[in-house]
This record gives sequence, structure tokens and C-alpha cells, in this order.
Amino acid sequence: MTDVADRAAVAWSPAEFTERLRAQSTRYHNLHPFHQRMDGGALSREELQRWVTNRFYYQKCIPLKDAAILANCPEVEVRREWIGRILDHDGTAAEPGGIDSWLALGESLGVSRRELVSERGVLPAVRYAVDAYVTFARERPWIEAVASSLTELFGPAAIKVRLEALERHYPWIDPAGLQYFRTRLVKAPRDARYALDLTLERCTTLERQEAAVAALRFKTEMLWAQLDAIDRGESQPPGPRA
Repeated sequence: MTDVADRAAVAWSPAEFTERLRAQSTRYHNLHPFHQRMDGGALSREELQRWVTNRFYYQKCIPLKDAAILANCPEVEVRREWIGRILDHDGTAAEPGGIDSWLALGESLGVSRRELVSERGVLPAVRYAVDAYVTFARERPWIEAVASSLTELFGPAAIKVRLEALERHYPWIDPAGLQYFRTRLVKAPRDARYALDLTLERCTTLERQEAAVAALRFKTEMLWAQLDAIDRGESQPPGPRA
């Protein structure tokens, strides 16, 4: 019985572990009906505005997630590398980051910066899903939170399709507002390579490998839940939002 249990607990090879992580691409939100309609040019202006408004809440929380990883990580070398993600999104005094680029995207879709920053249009289910992701990064081991970021393995291909679709099907969008996607086509593969190497290096037991895959699965579910809410549309409790 012990021999059977020992064999069952053997860790996956790096190749098999990588394959299991990449297999989560079949759960990525580019396959959600909402994104499929976006890529096919079937969304209305109002739907695109609802999407950019709600997705902004996710964008602004990405640095909070990354800060939680830094707070939990005891390794100087990893922190030095990972902090670049926060600067990529928050920007610096000299160079705006991804959050500012998303605000520009909102403006190109007819949603003002003031409206996006106010969060008045953020749907309750979107807020709940994103907050759950930040909480996950704060409470789970830092390497699991790193593994959850591996949706970046699937992002560039989806972003390329999305960028081409927005340019082709929605000519009323100012092309200058699409810079966020062009930048991510460069930075996401870089970030994914580092996170994947780190995950493979640190998750060397079957238990840690399974936890890493589960973390990535959780991230895909969070992104999917966001789009479920955005797809359904207006669903707010009655009464004032401010």
C-alpha cells in the first residue's frame, strides 16, 4: 500500500507540469461568448462601454495583486523582478503605465476618465470577482499567486485577435486608444516566461504542482465570472451608488 501511495505522489516532469498549466487555455475568457461576439464585430457601442468600464476595475486592482505577492515573498531576487509589474501598470512620474492606457481606451470608447475612476458603473459581481482575486494573492502562498498569473501564457494570442477585431469592426474607436493592447503584446510574453520558469522551479512536489494548476484554474474562473456579469449587463441594487 505504501509503494502505491509513493508512486501516486511522484511529481510531474517539467514537461508534463507545463502541459497541464497550458491546458488551462481551454478555459481562458477569450472563449467566452461575450469575447466571441466582440471579436466577430457583433457588440454594440453600449456593450463595449460596459466592458471597458468594468474591466477598468480589474486593471486598477492588478498592482494590488502584485503588491500582495511582493508582501508575501521573502526572496529579494524575485521581488526585484516582480516589482516591475507594478510599475508597468501604475506607471511612473515620467512614463504612464497600463492603467493610464486603459483610461485612454475608455475615452476612445466614449467613457470619460472621470466616469471610469468613479467606479459607478462597476457591476457587483465584477467587483466581487476581482476582490476575490486580490484576496487570493494576499492569503495564498506567493508561488500560487505567481502561478495564477500564468493566464499571460494565453493572453498574447487573444490580444492580437482582439486588437485586429477592434480595428476592423469598430472603426469609430480612435486607434490611439488601443495602445494598451499593443504594449501587452510585448510585455505579456516576457512576464509569462519569468512566471512560468519560477513556477516550474519552485513547484517540485506533486502537491505544489497541483496547487499551481488549481491557482491558474481559479484565475480563469475569475475572468470568466467577470464576463458573465458584463454579458448580463445592468444588475445593480436600487438606490444611490455614491
